[in-house]
Amino acid sequence: MSDDGARTVRAGRRSLEIHRPGKVLFPGGGDAKEYTKGDLVDYHRAVAPFMLPHLRGRPLMLDRRPDGIDGPTFMQKNTPDGYPDWITRAEVAKEGGTVTHTVCDDTATLLHLVDQASITLHRWLSRTARIDRPDRLVFDLDPSGDDFETVREAARLLRELLDELDLPSALMTTGSRGLHVVVPLSAAQDFDDVRAFAREAADTLAAAHPDRLTTAARKKDRGDRLYLDVQRNAYAQTAVAPYTVRALPGAPVAVPVSWDQLDDPDLHARRWTVADAVEQARTDPWAGLPSRGRSLGPARRRLAALRD
Repeated sequence: MSDDGARTVRAGRRSLEIHRPGKVLFPGGGDAKEYTKGDLVDYHRAVAPFMLPHLRGRPLMLDRRPDGIDGPTFMQKNTPDGYPDWITRAEVAKEGGTVTHTVCDDTATLLHLVDQASITLHRWLSRTARIDRPDRLVFDLDPSGDDFETVREAARLLRELLDELDLPSALMTTGSRGLHVVVPLSAAQDFDDVRAFAREAADTLAAAHPDRLTTAARKKDRGDRLYLDVQRNAYAQTAVAPYTVRALPGAPVAVPVSWDQLDDPDLHARRWTVADAVEQARTDPWAGLPSRGRSLGPARRRLAALRD
């Protein structure tokens, strides 16, 4: 199909027109496969049942690439006036005013965002109903280079600490270089409290392994150590959503994985792409994660005892 054509797709009760489905968004070359907008539509239709539970009720920031990943980048927070009125919006406070974010509550919205060349969806760690109370805590394991073994080792150490604190945790590839370790919360604490706890936990781990881990925000202070990044745990900050595509060659995907998969020698941050991420989703890698998150109160007391 010519990239100048259009394609109509069904999503629930709605029909959507996908413009220029043959438009190449991910050029091929080397080991990287070429992907068009139509390919991304097909991927998101298939992954929607697994992805939408991680998106519903959460404000989004969108990484849009109308000319593909090699073209200009638009980081979109405000919802354009031209978006259909059936798409959910959330007006949230910012310094000096408000921002009206898009919220992706259904497959039709997801496909509309793909039609707008939204490659990567970044989600808030709180929901609109309690916008100042995050129900997710994220540790971003950011290596200094492309040595994934350092990421694997940091994830194991962090899980050991979280187990000591009696906090369930889940693992996700970022589709870029590192891993995210996600802790479900009860939304009992505000962002300041959650970020302070995350920083204390990261500092504790870095102090125990100062040659391998750091919480130094400046790159020049990190050396070759892995950075335990907790900065996403703040109001209006975002983290890449599970099953979202990254704007990198080959269309890698941020994919939830089980802790057992951490030992797989083939695991790396870009292990899955739009070609096989749905197969991984069907394995329900976060099946063991409790449906209800934890309050940080008991964990904070346990952490304080470890630090004494």
